[in-house]
Amino acid sequence: MSTTGAELIAAKLAAAGARMAYGIPGGEVLAIVDALDRAGVRFVLTKHETAAGFFAEGGWHATGAPGILVATLGPGLANAVNAIANAHQDRVPLIVLTGCVDAADAETYTHQVFDHQALLAPIVKASFRATRGSLDRMLDKALTALWDGQPGPIHIDVPIGVAEGDTDETAGPVPAHPAPSVPAPGADLDTARGWLAGSHQPLAIAGVDAVNDAAGEAIRAFCEAHGVPLVTTYKGKGLIDEDHPLALGGAGLSPKADALLKPLVDAADLVLLLGYDPIEMRIGWREPWPAGKHVVEIAPAARYHGMHATSVLLRGAVGPTLEALARDVPARETWPDGEPASVRSALREQFTAGEAWGPAQVFATVRAGLPKEAVATADSGAHRILFSQMWTTHHPRTVLQSTALCTMGCAVPIAAGYKLQHPNAPVVAFVGDAGLEMALGELATIRDLGLGLVIVVLVDESLALIELKQRGQQRPSVGVEFGATDFPAVARALGGHGVWIDDAETLAVELDAALGRDTFTVLAARIDRRAYDGTF
Repeated sequence: MSTTGAELIAAKLAAAGARMAYGIPGGEVLAIVDALDRAGVRFVLTKHETAAGFFAEGGWHATGAPGILVATLGPGLANAVNAIANAHQDRVPLIVLTGCVDAADAETYTHQVFDHQALLAPIVKASFRATRGSLDRMLDKALTALWDGQPGPIHIDVPIGVAEGDTDETAGPVPAHPAPSVPAPGADLDTARGWLAGSHQPLAIAGVDAVNDAAGEAIRAFCEAHGVPLVTTYKGKGLIDEDHPLALGGAGLSPKADALLKPLVDAADLVLLLGYDPIEMRIGWREPWPAGKHVVEIAPAARYHGMHATSVLLRGAVGPTLEALARDVPARETWPDGEPASVRSALREQFTAGEAWGPAQVFATVRAGLPKEAVATADSGAHRILFSQMWTTHHPRTVLQSTALCTMGCAVPIAAGYKLQHPNAPVVAFVGDAGLEMALGELATIRDLGLGLVIVVLVDESLALIELKQRGQQRPSVGVEFGATDFPAVARALGGHGVWIDDAETLAVELDAALGRDTFTVLAARIDRRAYDGTF
């Protein structure tokens, strides 16, 4: 039997581990959707292509398999740009398949036609146009780019004629993932090892690359052996259990946390950057240490960000490189005056729930009502900063958010994508009222999928973080206030359950009930306007 181009593409992507595709079909991708389905890749219809990309991210965190975003030409791809940009900045492996007209037609037909590759060039690792006769070789290059160095999105534009036409090619073996690399013995490794052996006040900062390297256990063992307290980015939360005495929690957006952590960075005589990508950090973490400080960076690729200087770059996978760095360096006590423990205690005191009802009470109540392994997602906004400082995280990939692009509208579809892969896992999405209004259509998707997802929406009828910035700059509040939405009624209309929440006791009861439902629940927590003032 003959094989079409779409069938070859689908077979190769399935062999590469892809099991889920998300998007909205259009006439130009019908052959692709059909081929994916017959190759064992389930297609999930979403209500918006941006949400499809975030569904794919949630599924990747749950399984380790890359997701596929399918978008038709023109407006389909244009809708997907935000999710693709997020995958690029947040280091998410995402396979983007788009349909396009054949080259000859593009010369005389312009309806919905523009240059997909030109649009995506700044936000994908690589972009390809499928061509009959070289499909397998193109797919090898695309899959290699997907994982090389830092993972990210790759794009394949598939002309209708290539997708639907026959090909005499066959799909070859999938390119192997590169083996974890370790720096070769030499001067840089010796220098870094000497600094570690002589350090009395070492400090580590870990981020997204350490998560993608599954380096949590290696980091925990290293920190324990060498007395190294650990700060993480928000994406790195849970690399070591945040109940661990060496864990100082996440950092990146909170001025109150920075006021405690930055002096500790100043006091450190050695800073170790463990898969730390400063794309997750705000401007306060630009040049966060003085010139001349010993800074050792472990990273999968050279950095060109200009955010900070390093003394030594050990290019390689985080876990194996840490083991090489620590070889023959004896374990020892550090920080004789106990500053990290004091900072850890002060951080706990700064970010407590208190007795007054508000966002801090919401986060504390939900955390208390969920098991340690629960997965939480957070949308962008004021709530995310407070949540990320308060939420105690015990395992990596159990706090999911957009930390580099910081886009709104991500929390609900990321949570749904995770829940789809692990239906019995407790998963909760935290979102502001404006963010939920961006993603309301996906409640219907979640209903159709039968997912018992818990959505906590903090309702203050404002863009609280932007309004806070306006006040900080002594500007009037313009464009940040909006009317009330009856979220419980909307949830019921879309096939779920919804309830208003005005106190911690009601929240605890309704959370417990929501965890037992086989449909989604919206817990609409009403909070005061300016409830975030002074909290982070």
